[in-house]
Amino acid sequence: MKLLYAEDEISMSEAVVDILTYHNYSVDAVYNGADALDYAKAEHYDGIILDIMMPKRSGLEVLSELRKSGINTPVLLLTAKADIDDRISGLDAGADDYLPKPFAMGELLARVRAMLRRREEFTPDILRYGNISLNMQSYELSGNSKSITLPKVEYKIMELLMLNRGIYLSTEDILVKVWGYDTDADIGIVWVYISYLRKKLSSLSADIEIRAKRNIGYTLEVTS
Repeated sequence: MKLLYAEDEISMSEAVVDILTYHNYSVDAVYNGADALDYAKAEHYDGIILDIMMPKRSGLEVLSELRKSGINTPVLLLTAKADIDDRISGLDAGADDYLPKPFAMGELLARVRAMLRRREEFTPDILRYGNISLNMQSYELSGNSKSITLPKVEYKIMELLMLNRGIYLSTEDILVKVWGYDTDADIGIVWVYISYLRKKLSSLSADIEIRAKRNIGYTLEVTS
């Protein structure tokens, strides 16, 4: 399981990363809200742990921006604030759980396990939009009694579009999310794979299509 952990107190961050790594989690650690937002948008994480009080952007700002962007990765908020209003604000912003500081490492681990279990329970094996379905286990794109097994890259792009349908994703966002943050791939490769997917949707007589908007990006919409 891959986690993003955002905490500006270096000693606290090191201690938490050590315990999470010991328990077989892969952890990316960042130390301010701006980096937390960039990493969360660029990588696929199973869960995110956010401290509320951080420089550049607060945990609540990061969380709100992620939810507005259609990113539904489960989020555990950490804060030294114990006031009930802060807890309500965090949950209203889309947090899955809330853990006040100071906390015992055992409780943190339990909250992380619970958060990840909920994610597994609520993540569907099959995504549906219009008359098209995408099987997240077999990579099959299906519609009108026909199915196509997508290669890995095409599947990743299709999954990304179906999870964010109606939201325009920039070419840069797609490149980073599918090929990775440190990719050397040319940005034009995104257009090539979008073209492949359009042909496959057409072969399935799909009533959805990948639409492009100049200088904005791509989105998946039902055809009118």
